[in-house]
Amino acid sequence: MAAGFRHETERLILRDWRDEDWPLFWDGTNTPDVMRWLGGVASDTKRQGAQERLLSYERDHGHTFWVVERKDDNAILGFCGLKRCNQQGGPTGMMEIGWRLREDAWGKGYAKEAASASLNLAFERFGADEVIALTVQGNAPSWGLMKALGMRRREDLDFANDEFDKENPVIIVYSISKGDWHG
Repeated sequence: MAAGFRHETERLILRDWRDEDWPLFWDGTNTPDVMRWLGGVASDTKRQGAQERLLSYERDHGHTFWVVERKDDNAILGFCGLKRCNQQGGPTGMMEIGWRLREDAWGKGYAKEAASASLNLAFERFGADEVIALTVQGNAPSWGLMKALGMRRREDLDFANDEFDKENPVIIVYSISKGDWHG
């Protein structure tokens, strides 16, 4: 990528994707536990589509769900970042934050650190007035992080979509405004 995006936090680097990142990312995150609330383990076709979408977000909007790399050992922990909401039935075009980390990175504060940095970037660099986050009701760790970031539930933006949870096919939405963010 021409822009060469890179942003550092205390323990992490958020950066553009490199070709060599993809196998490490998929090995760490395309597991039954990580993908439980994301529609299940992804096939080769779904993985390729996801890669193409992530790269297109960067190209089209200047931001994406960036690689999350741990500073002390350069391990690829997953992704975190920003895109424009494009879920069928959802609040299309709104700035959306998202994250996905491998299991051995859970519970260590990495997701909150990366998400806080991404929210700062959304408001300070990319001019967002509001940022949303999407999940499903069963994914308590995800909406728990949304609440910990100061996001509030936006039932008015919830929408029907069975891509991630066939048993409860509703995507729930949280949001935070620039004025409410205290990052």
